[in-house]
Amino acid sequence: MASRWRGQRGRLEVWYTTFTDPDSGTGVWLHHELVAPRDGRTAYAHGWAAVFPKVGEPVFSRFGPTDWHPTEDADFLAGSVRVNAGNLSGETPDISWDLRSSNGGEPLFTFPRWAWKRELLPAAQVVPAPTATYEGTIRYGAQQLTITAAPGCTARIYGHGNARRWAWLHAELGGGDVLEVVAAVSTRPGLRNLRPLPMVRLRLDGVDYPGGDTLLAARRLHADIRLPTWQVHGRIGRHQLDVVVTQPPNRTITVPYLNPDGSRAICRNSELADAEITWRSLDGKTLRRWHLKETAHAEVGDRQDVGQP
Repeated sequence: MASRWRGQRGRLEVWYTTFTDPDSGTGVWLHHELVAPRDGRTAYAHGWAAVFPKVGEPVFSRFGPTDWHPTEDADFLAGSVRVNAGNLSGETPDISWDLRSSNGGEPLFTFPRWAWKRELLPAAQVVPAPTATYEGTIRYGAQQLTITAAPGCTARIYGHGNARRWAWLHAELGGGDVLEVVAAVSTRPGLRNLRPLPMVRLRLDGVDYPGGDTLLAARRLHADIRLPTWQVHGRIGRHQLDVVVTQPPNRTITVPYLNPDGSRAICRNSELADAEITWRSLDGKTLRRWHLKETAHAEVGDRQDVGQP
């Protein structure tokens, strides 16, 4: 969870947490960023919080930017907003939170383990706490939620910025089972015109699929990224995986922000998404099927022109 940035220009580091309150059905998204601009300007910390009630419009509010000051007291710090191990707290003009997490499970390496440890790809994502539960309080507008045993995750991203195009899914499947998907198109010349490459990690009964390198396994997977419904399907070892994600427009928010190179990124996020997930044998027999209604966490994003958000 500690910051990986060592003063290089043109880097983006992210800490994000998503969960669903089991009592109210409310989805929550806390997004924290360290941005080191490529042009050498001072690195800054910023981010946002979003609450997705089951009834009514989502509530969204930003914090920062503030100059980045590394500290031993927190993994991320921007004014009143703090991430430190299993504790998250902060305040924006419209939302405040004070939360603690536990029972995160073993880290889930959506990208290959070597990609996260050695930083050989343009960016990589890892989920240190894929099956965490959260408790505490969240206030938004005139509402206050008391959170108890809310299932979700805390994840990390580090690299040179956002992909040219991407889709993301975190799906709690119950009993410690979880699915994480990141399908992306690289910004690198020669790669930006290729199809989205799906990185998939499915933890099922304590076993992670695919069992080896997710980058190699991605060659047998296909992604169709569009809204409101996007899909990932293909072969994982001796199994077939089919994922269909729906982000209804009234449960999806659009968030613009900047990459370290000054280009504009736009993500379209829903913490009340739907997902149909099917796990089959190669002969077509259905082994597991999950239907997630307003409990999947999903996003589709892309890069735009250079400018201010």
